[in-house]
Amino acid sequence: MNQRNAHIIATGSYAPERVVPNSYFNELLGEDVDTWLKEHVQIYSRRWCSEYESTADLVEQACRNALTAAKISPDDIDLLIVATDTPEYISPSTASVVQYRLGLHHAATFDVNTACAGFVAAMDIAVKFIKADEHYNNVLVVGAYAMSKYLQEKDKKTITLFADGAGAAILQSKSELTKGYRQSKMLTKGEYHDWMGIYGGASKFPVNELTLQNKSHQLHFIKKIPPALNTQIWSEMIKEICEREQIQVTDVQHFFFTQININSIYDTMDALGVDRYRAATIMHEYGYTGSACIPMALDQWMKSNRIGEGEYLIFMGSGGGLAFGASLFKM
Repeated sequence: MNQRNAHIIATGSYAPERVVPNSYFNELLGEDVDTWLKEHVQIYSRRWCSEYESTADLVEQACRNALTAAKISPDDIDLLIVATDTPEYISPSTASVVQYRLGLHHAATFDVNTACAGFVAAMDIAVKFIKADEHYNNVLVVGAYAMSKYLQEKDKKTITLFADGAGAAILQSKSELTKGYRQSKMLTKGEYHDWMGIYGGASKFPVNELTLQNKSHQLHFIKKIPPALNTQIWSEMIKEICEREQIQVTDVQHFFFTQININSIYDTMDALGVDRYRAATIMHEYGYTGSACIPMALDQWMKSNRIGEGEYLIFMGSGGGLAFGASLFKM
């Protein structure tokens, strides 16, 4: 088999039409959370699904937009990977639902759940499929989040931050080895698995009266994650993949981070000695969209022609588990 590499050829994204401004929570919670959100996390609004929207709807629209941008047929897709921890069902996979809706007649499918690091993990898996097997030439990768379905209305810690959306990227096999995928690293800190998550509704705590009373089927922050942890691990992982590529971190033009906290992003950029403007930020308009935020930000950058040929991109994701994923691409 000839040597192959995976290149990003197109992106797409979608956010629900319902806009929820910070002022909504002032009324809901009976206090001024708008000021805190703007000053500390720079969230001004977010998008939430309607009553009748779900994760598969978000994924479908993001995929349609990516296919349009790529100018390829659904029949050209060989594999669909959906990264989400808010799936359409526990079983079957969200990817199987979307494969049918889009008419991806030749595509295998599966879901990936590494929480908010999911898109980076799914991209890494897609790269490995393309590099290892000549039958996979076009892989559609999606990060999707419908966390509004799992929020407790009066829980100030979660209700104000989390939002919904989906972002997609199409990876294509090419013989150009000096561009496309360059490096990646995955990492898990499993000692934090019980610090935050949705713990009810699966095999450990199945749906029953007690689960519903405890609201275990909804998102819970059990313990506070150390604020400096993301900055520390993000910086270490980014440095490592740049060293493997034999480039300086300052050679990277674009950084796409998990959008949970703008201060973590800026602290990381400062620690790396890189100008903050190189980091994409979309939480102002979309809130925190979990595994969707990195591809949504990437799509914004692609559509606005901010990314030039030959420029390096870093994707740095992290989420519950705790799971971390970093990857380096060259356009």
